[in-house]
Amino acid sequence: MTERLSDTARKTTLQPLLENGWSMVEGRDAISKTFDFGNFVDAFGFMTRAAIWAEKWNHHPEWSNVYKTVNVTLTTHDVDGLSALDVKLARKMDTLAE
Repeated sequence: MTERLSDTARKTTLQPLLENGWSMVEGRDAISKTFDFGNFVDAFGFMTRAAIWAEKWNHHPEWSNVYKTVNVTLTTHDVDGLSALDVKLARKMDTLAE
């Protein structure tokens, strides 16, 4: 069963993400990041690769795409906040965007 991140886990797992461009969403227990690519095909390719991992892990982002920009918000709806799944998917997205 998925659980909300503990205070200790937040300190150790969220800080590296925040240092890598993720930010806390005001008014929600969620993180967000904007990914910018060279063109629409690169942005859509990123979304396709991320979607495969999201489906594999059964953890789906809130996201939108306009031309070469992808806006992502991660939270775990089952626990009404951040969980290890959000951290895992954020790390994977950062890797996929490189």
